Amino acid sequence: MTAPKDIFLPPLNREIGSSHPINQVKAELTELLTSFGFSVAEGPEVETEEYNFDKLNIPATHPAREMHDTFYVNNKSQVLRTHTSPVQVRTMLGSKPPIAVVSPGKVYRKDDDATHLPMFHQIEGLYVDEDVNFAHLKDLIYKICHSLFGEEAQLRFRPSYFPFTEPSAEVDVLFGDKWLEILGCGVVNPKVLDNCGIDPKQYSGLAFGLGIERIAMLKYKVNDIRDFYKSNLDFLRQFK
Repeated sequence: MTAPKDIFLPPLNREIGSSHPINQVKAELTELLTSFGFSVAEGPEVETEEYNFDKLNIPATHPAREMHDTFYVNNKSQVLRTHTSPVQVRTMLGSKPPIAVVSPGKVYRKDDDATHLPMFHQIEGLYVDEDVNFAHLKDLIYKICHSLFGEEAQLRFRPSYFPFTEPSAEVDVLFGDKWLEILGCGVVNPKVLDNCGIDPKQYSGLAFGLGIERIAMLKYKVNDIRDFYKSNLDFLRQFK
């Protein structure tokens, strides 16, 4: 005999969930980049200093290695990765050119404001082959940005500095009357290729990195990056 039902109990909420907006954008970016011929590579979030810094031409005196910039664990023998570039290092150490990979995933830096978080998501790309140059890089960046923001999107490249690329550039896209930074990119520094066992006299490469939260904020017109992680169901239901 079944027990009588309590008709005064509130009904169970059977609402079906959905993928988080960051995961949605991550999947869209990954699908876009794999359509250009890249394969997906992943690696650990807790990294050695050798892979996170040394092999990427970031010396011990670089500001990114200071305690206030990164999160160290195990008596500072390891670090929560500050970018997904260590995945590229692992790929180059274990493969021979041509190499074309993208590495999406979480990264960690000591930031916390309306546009930065101590944990966020990146997707970085690496292409290494013979005779790769900055013209190839610009062509790829235009294809990526036009796919994301439309063929009418206006781009500008600004000279920048990254230890692992030379030359390096920041890329801005014009939204209304404001230029907003979208990604960083550059030609892979020969020292990085040499550190990973690839002959820089025979091969060259290009690399780029996008912040997934930054793209999501632009795509969904979100002003505060922290809204993505407040677990506010009214906010998250907008992206179902």
